Amino acid sequence: MEYIQNFQILWFVLIFILFLGYALLDGFDLGVAILLPFLGKKKQEKDILIASIGPVWDGNEVWLITGGGALFAAFPHAYATAFSGFYPAIMLVLLALIFRAVSMEFRAGLWEKALFVGSALTALLLGVALGNVIYGVPLDEKMEYAGNFFTLLRPVPLLFGITGLTAVLLQGASWAVRKTEGELRERSFLAARGLMWINAVMAGIYFVVLAFTFSRLSGNALFYMAMILTFSGLTGLFFSLRKKNDAALFWESSFSFSGLFLAAGAAQFPNLITASNDPNLSLTIANSSTGLYTLQVMAVIALVGMPIVIGYTIFVYRLFKGKTGANDHY
Repeated sequence: MEYIQNFQILWFVLIFILFLGYALLDGFDLGVAILLPFLGKKKQEKDILIASIGPVWDGNEVWLITGGGALFAAFPHAYATAFSGFYPAIMLVLLALIFRAVSMEFRAGLWEKALFVGSALTALLLGVALGNVIYGVPLDEKMEYAGNFFTLLRPVPLLFGITGLTAVLLQGASWAVRKTEGELRERSFLAARGLMWINAVMAGIYFVVLAFTFSRLSGNALFYMAMILTFSGLTGLFFSLRKKNDAALFWESSFSFSGLFLAAGAAQFPNLITASNDPNLSLTIANSSTGLYTLQVMAVIALVGMPIVIGYTIFVYRLFKGKTGANDHY
């Protein structure tokens, strides 16, 4: 029993890393797309912003697909409950992603608005979905979702969504500072400065609500580490903005975002989907996992494959490092 539990914990951690990778990497290109109408005052500036994410944005979404696939393979019961129960919300996210992908190519008139709405909805709804599985949803005796679409729109899950959205915007502004020059860079600095303060307020509310909502976080070292990571990142961001150090902003924003995500993981473990009506119905890493052999085979594949994926991601970002110029096209 203890042997299989080790693999269940391993897969919880690996899936957490995959979703964190998606949040950080797709977070900045979602943020850039949302900020596009506010940062880009001229077509050329908007072209530069899109070109800054052009080589990487679609690859970033692979982390979400891989995380979903890993959840299906390691914890199929939790996957089935989440994807069937949240079906309307998931379809809305998929539509947002589809319209966002199309609008990246056209970006004129209505399509530019679709890029803004699709990116904002994706960031908000994914945060709300994460908030629901942690805060809890009603499950029946078969451990299937027993609520409706509006059940998902409660204050605590909405807080997760809004906090995630503000973190994504800060990621986008930090990336824009890193990749642009001139007036566009100055505008991005101003946006990052304002979003830093908004993130500090939202992070404070987020941690307080988590502490009061989930008693299991009392004395949880990971939770306190998450708070330190978030506010250390924001403090570093404050000083980097004062010095106009554009190289450090993105990393500090990522540290802050990672802290928010780590706190969510600490609040969730060992649950995968919390039952709000009866804790005994909650889907955990123990009662929703696949068999030991499958977990072992997948672990071997993951421990070989993930370093390759991470290495390739680093290679791509190094290949396209530096400022994005007016002559760069996507």
